[in-house]
Amino acid sequence: MKDQEGSVTADDVAALVGVSRWTVNRAFKKDASISAKSREKVMKAAETLGYVPDLLATSLATDRTNLVALLVDDFANPHKLVMMERLTRILRKNGYDTLLVNTSDEEDASAALLNASQRRVDAAILIGVSFNDQSLETAIGAKRVKKLIVFARMSKNENTISVCCDDRAAMTAITEHVFAAGYRNPFFIAGPQTQSAHLQRKEIFLSQWEKTTGNRPKFASVDRYDPKLAYDLVVQRFKGAKQADLPDVLVCENDALALGACDAIRYELGLRVPEDIAITGFDDVPQASSPQYEITTYRQPLTDMANALVEVLEGKKRTKKLHAFLGRLIIRKSA
Repeated sequence: MKDQEGSVTADDVAALVGVSRWTVNRAFKKDASISAKSREKVMKAAETLGYVPDLLATSLATDRTNLVALLVDDFANPHKLVMMERLTRILRKNGYDTLLVNTSDEEDASAALLNASQRRVDAAILIGVSFNDQSLETAIGAKRVKKLIVFARMSKNENTISVCCDDRAAMTAITEHVFAAGYRNPFFIAGPQTQSAHLQRKEIFLSQWEKTTGNRPKFASVDRYDPKLAYDLVVQRFKGAKQADLPDVLVCENDALALGACDAIRYELGLRVPEDIAITGFDDVPQASSPQYEITTYRQPLTDMANALVEVLEGKKRTKKLHAFLGRLIIRKSA
């Protein structure tokens, strides 16, 4: 029996298989009680008839859409593509679809969060830097975003859930490696100094280095995780400087900055990496392992973090230890 618009219904599938419409509905639910044989018959009949369940109707009945909004900015950072691939693949494997929203600044972020709430997504996942406290509170105030998850960053907003790497453990590993390798005059290149969804890498490295050596390193920051901005910063700070005034290692907050800094050292300063100035990064993006760069970096456990995010969506994961994931230091020729 077709509906008023002529679409195939669950009743049509049920009639073809010889089961009830409730069996058809259960076949399309991931955790429903139904035998593998019955599910297979229903799916085959559905494919034959061209039937797909009405997700809107299902969401109204269950108060779940199995749709999450993925809000992304900072596309000059190659690690964003790596995170998006891992997240969407694991979410899809677990029955969740994603609504991808490109946000370029704080104003876009606030509007995007409200838009996500209107679509009744099960959660909004933020993987960017342009989310301030006002944006987060606005979305929470709409009372439709059931979960607001900050991925790969730490948010101090008590109404959000942070799923991220343990920055203290990671930067301690980098600090210990840089010191053990004999470097004594580091310079830290940081990204945006946002209040919400903030990384602690700069603060941790500066304090760890001062604790180890008694000296507090110099640092500078850029507005975005863009290799070009890191390139320009290195040129501005160090081109024409005397050898004694140059750092012996640039510790970069992520690989995007490390790649730009590496190019500036070679092609603007006319120096060698690591013989004249060494470099470390963070994230282990694909370019970091290329023969052109061979960046020493820290690899985040993205698969473990994405799986934990799914457990949060399903209410199976305690939220208090989701910012303590441990990655691995990857040592290459740049430092």
